[in-house]
Amino acid sequence: MADAAGFEAPLCSERFGSGTARGCSAAADGSLQWEAGEWGHWGFFGVFPARPEEQDGRRALVPRAASRPLSALRAVFLPQGFPDSVSPDYVPYQLWDSVQAFASSLSGALATQAVLLGIGVGNSKASVTAAAATWLVKDSTGMLGRIVFAWWKGSKLDCNAKQWRLFADILNDVAMFLEIMAPIYPICFTMTVSISNLAKCIVSVAGGATRAALTMHQARRNNMADVSAKDSSQETMVNLAGLLVSLLMLPLVSGCLSLSLGCFFFLTALHIYANYRAVRALVMETLNEGRLQLVLKHFLQRGEILDPVSANKMEPLWTGFWPSFSLSLGVPLHRLISSVFELQQLLEGHQEPYLLRWDQSRNQVWVVLSQIAGPEVVLRAATHGLVLGALQQDGPLPGELEELRNHMWAGPKKGSWVLVKETHQVLDKLFPKFLKGLQDAGWRTEKHQLEVDEWRATWLLTPEKKIL
Repeated sequence: MADAAGFEAPLCSERFGSGTARGCSAAADGSLQWEAGEWGHWGFFGVFPARPEEQDGRRALVPRAASRPLSALRAVFLPQGFPDSVSPDYVPYQLWDSVQAFASSLSGALATQAVLLGIGVGNSKASVTAAAATWLVKDSTGMLGRIVFAWWKGSKLDCNAKQWRLFADILNDVAMFLEIMAPIYPICFTMTVSISNLAKCIVSVAGGATRAALTMHQARRNNMADVSAKDSSQETMVNLAGLLVSLLMLPLVSGCLSLSLGCFFFLTALHIYANYRAVRALVMETLNEGRLQLVLKHFLQRGEILDPVSANKMEPLWTGFWPSFSLSLGVPLHRLISSVFELQQLLEGHQEPYLLRWDQSRNQVWVVLSQIAGPEVVLRAATHGLVLGALQQDGPLPGELEELRNHMWAGPKKGSWVLVKETHQVLDKLFPKFLKGLQDAGWRTEKHQLEVDEWRATWLLTPEKKIL
């Protein structure tokens, strides 16, 4: 009876992560008795479900030995607190990422075999000095390419992480193809492997940078280091499996170029497909230019806000690098104006902390940001620019914008600054509704992944008074 009464009034309870809580009650002898069931405790091997067992006339909970291997794998390869400590897209992305890593490991083994053959491994007539020189030229070319690419595109990798991730893996396949073909043309061997290594170094920069951006997206409990470390463990295990399979594969395909190429093309197709599925599985909750354009277009045409899942499924992955509309945020003020009159035109009709100039003929928008411009101001400025781009396209628009577009097409051509002024007034009503819709749909508007330069400016709200 005492036991039954004790279990009716638990003194305390505990749970591990998102597992089921178990209560604890006082027994008649003053000891603590924990509820039986699927509970867990954390040991060296991780979390083990437990079973009740009689010990000295009392029930005790003993971990189930059968669950230990699975729990050990979970503790070693998954972030602590999984699945709550990572984003919902973690599992599908990591599964497809593991498939592509396995295929890439096998392709890499074929490429490495070809390079070693071309350098002269196994050839008694090959010169060690010539092989060393080839290797040095190859490595130095790659090092220089790594520096140049990081300088050229480093600041843009965060904005289109998915596109650059896919680009990096496809470029890696191209590099391995060059390595496989290099021994066939000995005269061009050094140049071919140098170009290949240059491509691989670009891959390492683009792939590493985008992997960091994706890790930041996946980590939900300030656990970037843990997510990154477990991703490295998963990749190492996959590469180890690929190494073992390569030991069986290479003797079968060595000496037969057509068989090697057949295996390579099959693995490359698998690699690209798995990469596409992995990147497509990602659901980024912050807006870059591509996702913002998709969501805004849907909002203008239907009055609805796409949620992150729908927008990410529609986001272009192959053409995301070359948008038809050019939007530049954070440009220097001196690039847009050369007189007080031009500054007055940009300031007229609004008091927003950004200045916008539109070139209708080239469909380009430049935005100067104020020193006080925060993420929501940048988001409004980008939305403003995309609205101007929508005026030159077909498709339904809200009433005021539709009327503005009809006047723009039918009547005498207005100056760009007049249209910018009129769209400022439209956005004063439209943007608050759009912003609230984004937040309600699950988008994170407190930060963004728009490409913004570092230029900031200050200006008088009424420069005409300065003239007087």
